[in-house]
Amino acid sequence: MTTQELDLFVIGGGINGAGFARDAAGRGLKVALCEKDDLAQGTSSRSGKLVHGGLRYLEYYEFRLVREALIEREVLMNAAPHIIWPLRFVLPHSPQDRPAWLVRLGLFLYDHLGGRRKLPGTRTLNLHRDPEGAPLLDQYKRGFEYSDCWVDDARLVTLNALDAARKGATVLTRSPAITARREDGKWHVTTQNTLTGEKREFVAKCLVNAAGPWVTDVLTRVAGANSTRNVRLVKGSHIIVPKFWEGPHSYLVQNKDKRVIFINAYEGDKALIGTTDIAHDGRAEDVKIDDTEIQYLLDCVNRYFKEQLTRDDIVETFSGVRPLFDDGQGNPSAVTRDYVFDLDETGAPLLNIFGGKITTFRELAERGMHKIQHLFPKMGPDWTETATLPGGDMENADYDLFRNTMKTEFPFMNRGLREYYGRRYGTLTRDLAAGATSLEGLGRHFGGNLYEAEVNWLVTHEWAQTAEDILWRRTKHRLHMTEAQTAAFTDWFNTHKAEAA
Repeated sequence: MTTQELDLFVIGGGINGAGFARDAAGRGLKVALCEKDDLAQGTSSRSGKLVHGGLRYLEYYEFRLVREALIEREVLMNAAPHIIWPLRFVLPHSPQDRPAWLVRLGLFLYDHLGGRRKLPGTRTLNLHRDPEGAPLLDQYKRGFEYSDCWVDDARLVTLNALDAARKGATVLTRSPAITARREDGKWHVTTQNTLTGEKREFVAKCLVNAAGPWVTDVLTRVAGANSTRNVRLVKGSHIIVPKFWEGPHSYLVQNKDKRVIFINAYEGDKALIGTTDIAHDGRAEDVKIDDTEIQYLLDCVNRYFKEQLTRDDIVETFSGVRPLFDDGQGNPSAVTRDYVFDLDETGAPLLNIFGGKITTFRELAERGMHKIQHLFPKMGPDWTETATLPGGDMENADYDLFRNTMKTEFPFMNRGLREYYGRRYGTLTRDLAAGATSLEGLGRHFGGNLYEAEVNWLVTHEWAQTAEDILWRRTKHRLHMTEAQTAAFTDWFNTHKAEAA
C-alpha cells in the first residue's frame, strides 16, 4: 500500500469540509478529504436551503454575524447563480407577537447591514389588497416583503468538492478515517472504504476536523487530541407538502413561542416548511422527525393560512442535526450560529471547527486558512471571493441570460428539462449532455426529468454510488417520480453498477 504525502488532510464531507478542501487546493496545497458517508449526507443536505443573513438573529444582537452573512449572500450569488437565486419572503404581521415597529426596524437593519446591492429591499404590504395576502386568513391585514436567497444545499457541497478535485484534491466518500495519529510531527491517517474495504494511507502536515455533528467523535478517536470546546446538537425538522398558493414568493411566519417558520416555494409545485429547534442528545445518525414536531409545524402554518394542512398533505419529511458551538445558552434558538476554530499545535497541528452555517462556509474556510498560514508560508493568496463554482461561470452571473442561451444550444429539450439542467448544472450542462441532439441521445428515461446521461455524469464526476445519492442528494427526482419509477430506477442502477464492477 502506497502512502500519499499531503499538506492538509480534511475529515468531513459537509459544506465546511468541502469548502475548506477547495480553498486549500486553490492555494496550491496538496489536499485530501474523506467523508464516512456520502457528500452532504448529514447536516448539509438537511437545511432550510437558504443563503440568508439570519433575520431572527438580530433579536439576539448578533449584528456582526448577520452583517457578515449578508455580505456573503452577495458573494455566493455571484459564485453560483445556477443554484443560488433571489427569493422574496412575505411576513404577515401578527399583533399578538412582535410589534409592527420592531419588525420594520429589524427589516430596515437587514436591508442595510450588509451593503445590499443585487436584491430589492423591503416593502410594506396590504394583505387584503396585495395578491400575496390572498392565501392568508382575513385577520392578517398588514405584512412585509423582504429578500433572501434560495440554495440547493447538497449541490453546493458537491460543487465545492468538484472544484477541489479539479484543483488537485483527493476526495474520498464512504471512507472514514479509521486511524489518525501524530508521528514525527506529522499526521498519519488511514481511511477505509465501507463499500469495497479498500484502505489508503496518508501523511499530512496538518489535520482539519470539519466533521460537523461528529467533530467531538473525531477528537475522541484521534490519538493525543483534546479540546475544551464542544458543540450542542440541535435537531431541525422539515415537512414537504404540495404548494398551496400562487406565485414564486415564500412566507415567513411568527409562532406564538417567538420562533419563526419558513414556508418556502420548493421544487416548482411543493412547499418546504421548517424548521424546529430541539436539543438532540442521541446519535446524529439516528435523528428523525417526531409527531410533536409535525404537529408544531402544521399548527404554525394553520394559524396563518386559509387552507388548513393535515398530516395527509405531507409528501416527505427530513431532519438534520445542527452542530452549534456551545456558548452556554439554555434556549436552542438562542445558541449562536457563529463558528469557532480551535488550533492544537501540540505536535502535528490539528484544526477543529465548531459550529458554522451554510451561508458563511466560504468565509469560514478562508479564515481557517489564515489560522494555519504560518504552516504553509508558500501557499497562495485568498482567491474564493471572486471565483465561480463549477457551472456558475455565466456572464455577469446572469442566469436569465444563460437560460436564453440554453434555448439555442438545446432546442430538443422542453422548457422544463432545460430549466432542470440549468438550475442544477449551469454551464456544466454542456458537458453532461455533450453529443446529444435529441432526447434519445440522453439515454434511457427513468421518469420525470431523469435520463441516463445525468446518471452517468453523477457517477463519473460527482461521486454518486447509490440510487439514493442520485435521487435525493444530487437531485430531488424522488419528489417527482412515482414509487414504481423510483423502484425501477433503483433496480436498474443496482444491476448496472454490479455489471460495471
